[in-house]
Amino acid sequence: MNALKGTGVALVTPFKKDLSVDHDALERVVNYNIDNDIDYLVVMGTTGESVTVSKSEKINILKTVSRVNNGRLPLVLGIGGNDTRAVIEEIQMTDLSEITAILSVSPYYSKPTQEGIYQHFKAISQASPKPIIVYNVPGRTSKNMLPNTVLRLASDFKNIVAVKEAGNNTQQYLELLKNKPKDFLVISGDDDLALGTVLAGGAGVISVLGQAFPKEFSKMIRLGVSGNTKEAHELHFKLMPITSLIFRENNPAGIKAVLNSLELCLDVVRLPLVAASNSLKTEIKSFIINYGQ
Repeated sequence: MNALKGTGVALVTPFKKDLSVDHDALERVVNYNIDNDIDYLVVMGTTGESVTVSKSEKINILKTVSRVNNGRLPLVLGIGGNDTRAVIEEIQMTDLSEITAILSVSPYYSKPTQEGIYQHFKAISQASPKPIIVYNVPGRTSKNMLPNTVLRLASDFKNIVAVKEAGNNTQQYLELLKNKPKDFLVISGDDDLALGTVLAGGAGVISVLGQAFPKEFSKMIRLGVSGNTKEAHELHFKLMPITSLIFRENNPAGIKAVLNSLELCLDVVRLPLVAASNSLKTEIKSFIINYGQ
């Protein structure tokens, strides 16, 4: 799955002031990333506010991204949830013709055991016509998908090709990298740990910040893959302040504030999320003004 190596970005869903989807802004964000060296695009992940986007809106968002992308980059589509049957139904009902892989989050709220998580992804694997990236984000799901569970899935199902690991736990990354099957991909879901993960043998990142600084972020990851640690770390250190800022209050309010400062989309989010505070926006604008100086 070379298409899933490097820097993918978890696209925001831009909204207008009336909270409807802003397809013009989405087109700007997609083109901005394609034009600035991103390797693949992720649609309807956490950063896309997928839990507050309706089924019909999701269909139209995917249509817009597919049209604008026009086959230029691989597309990954988020389809996940805590109702296994509903996830399978959504996979079966969705036009996946333009999709390279499905990103499927570990079940949330229900708090299943590790065996429950395994059986959930087993059922999805057996129903999916596309490769699957399992997504571990315990800060949101309340259950950590342990490395043994991920590695068991990787060994048992050929179409489970990668994990997006977002537990912000370096030791867990290292356990996955040490014990994974040869062709299984470990993808960082933590922007602050992405370079370290790549240097340890990871395949790349699905980034939030990358969509605002696509050229710099993708260059950092490519330098890491090639072993150019000095130059890669220089970029990492340069981006550290904004990486911290965008996650200070909530995601995607932080990254939307950055994209708004870059005049790519408004900073509107849907409840129960709220826009970044004025103080955070001020700090973000200050970083952007001074960036590169």
